[in-house]
Amino acid sequence: MDRLVKSDVKEVELVFKRGQKSSTTFRLTNLMHTMSVAVSLTTQNPSFFSFNKPFSILPPLSSSSYTLLISQPSDQPPLVNPPDAITVKTTMLPLGKAHNDDLRNLFSKPGPHLFKDATLPISFVGPHVIEHLISSDAQIEGIDGFLNKAISGCTGNQVTELLKSAVVSGKANLVSTLIDHGGDVNEKDSKGRSLISLAVQAGDFDVANVLISSGCQIDNSVDHVLQYAAAINRVDLIELLFKAYKNILDLNSVALCGRTPIHVAASQGYTEVIQFCLSVGGNPEILDVNGCTPLHLAAQEGHLEAVECLLEASSYVKYALNKQGKTAFALAVENGHSNLYDVLHLGDSLNRAARIDNVNGIKSCLAEGANVNGKDQNGWTPLHRAAFKGRIESVKALLNHGAMVNLVDDNGYTPLHCAVEAGHAQVALLLIAHGAKANLKGLKLKGVVPLNSDCFKNHPTVFQPLLCHEKEQT
Repeated sequence: MDRLVKSDVKEVELVFKRGQKSSTTFRLTNLMHTMSVAVSLTTQNPSFFSFNKPFSILPPLSSSSYTLLISQPSDQPPLVNPPDAITVKTTMLPLGKAHNDDLRNLFSKPGPHLFKDATLPISFVGPHVIEHLISSDAQIEGIDGFLNKAISGCTGNQVTELLKSAVVSGKANLVSTLIDHGGDVNEKDSKGRSLISLAVQAGDFDVANVLISSGCQIDNSVDHVLQYAAAINRVDLIELLFKAYKNILDLNSVALCGRTPIHVAASQGYTEVIQFCLSVGGNPEILDVNGCTPLHLAAQEGHLEAVECLLEASSYVKYALNKQGKTAFALAVENGHSNLYDVLHLGDSLNRAARIDNVNGIKSCLAEGANVNGKDQNGWTPLHRAAFKGRIESVKALLNHGAMVNLVDDNGYTPLHCAVEAGHAQVALLLIAHGAKANLKGLKLKGVVPLNSDCFKNHPTVFQPLLCHEKEQT
C-alpha cells in the first residue's frame, strides 16, 4: 500500500488579502479499515504558513478538516515557481494514541514506517494577487500560471476592474488573459472613455493592439485617441488607430479647447505627427476656441521645424488672426522666438524690399535675421524677385550678402532666367559675373527655359555675350 490517507483536493486554494490574515480548509480521510493513522503537515515556508493541526491522529476510515493559515499579514503574496506546497506525511499508529511530542519525534525519524501520501500545491487566488502581478515592476517567473490560478477567485466584475488596471499599467499579456477570462473589453472609465483611450494615454502599442484585436469599440465624441497619441509624439499609435477605426475617427475632429491632433502636435513641436496627419487629410487651418491655428501654437512655443512644416501645407495660414487679432509672427515676437522671424514675416518683408528696390530695407531685414536665400510658396528667392523686376541695386545688395545665383524655383527657373525673360540685360550680365550658369540644359527640371529661347533672340545685341557663353559650353 503506497498511502494511508487521501485528500479531498489536488490543490489548495488560498484567497490572499493584502495586509490581512487568511485561511483555507481541506479534508483528509484515513484509508485504513482497522488502524489509526498519524498525520504530519508541513510547508517549505513555515514562517509564512501555519496549520491548526500540524500533527493529528485519524481513526480508521475517519475524516478530518485541516486549516492552512497565513500566519503573518503581508502586502504581497509569496509567489514562487514552483509554488509552495503542503507535504502530507503519515505513519500507522497501532495504539491509536500519542502526544504531540511523541508524534513530532516519530516523524523526525526517517524510515520505511513513514509514508508521503500527498503533495498539495498552494495557489493564491483573488483580486489582490492579480493587483500585485499588475503593479509589480519585477519580472515574475511563471506569471501566466499565477494569473490563471488567481482569476479563479475573482468575480466577473472584479476581472473587468482588474482589466482596466492592466491596461493602464501596460501589461499586454495580462490584458489578453483577463479578456480571455471574461473581462469586458468594452468597459468604460468614469468619463465614459473606452479602454483604448487608457491604452493610448499610457503610450502602449501592444496593449492597444490587443484591445483592437479583441473588438474594443470607441466613441469619437469622448475617445479623443488621436489627440492623446499626438500629445506623446506617437505616429505608430496614430497609424494603428487610423487603420483600425478609419470609418469612425475624424482627423479634423476637435477635443478640449477645440484642438485637432495637428494643434496638439504643433504645440509640442512634433513634426512627424504633423506630417502624418497632413498626409491623411488633416486640415492645418482649423481654429481652436481661441481662434488659433496650429501655426499660432507652434510659433508661440518657438518650434521652427513645426512652423516650416505648417507653412508648406498652407500659404494662407501665415496671415490668420486669432481672437486677439494676432498672427503667428506676433506670438513669436511676444515670446522672443527670433528664430521664427524670417519664416513668419521677415522673408515677406525682404521679398517686398527686393521687389521695390529698397536697398536699406533689404539690409535691415537681413540684419534682423531674414534668410537671404529663403523661398516663397513658389520657390522664388529675393534674388529671383529682384532679377525679374530688374532691380540692379537690390541684386547687388543681395549678392553681397550671400545670395546664391543658381537656386531654382519650383518650375526650374534661376534668377538669371527671370532676368532674361523680363529683358533686364544688365541684371543678367551682373548675375553671370557672379557665377550664374548660362547653360542649364543639363537640368532635367519641369519648365526649365533654355538660354537660347526667343527672349534672347529678341535682344541679339544685348544678350550676345550670353549666347556666346552658351556656345562655348556646348
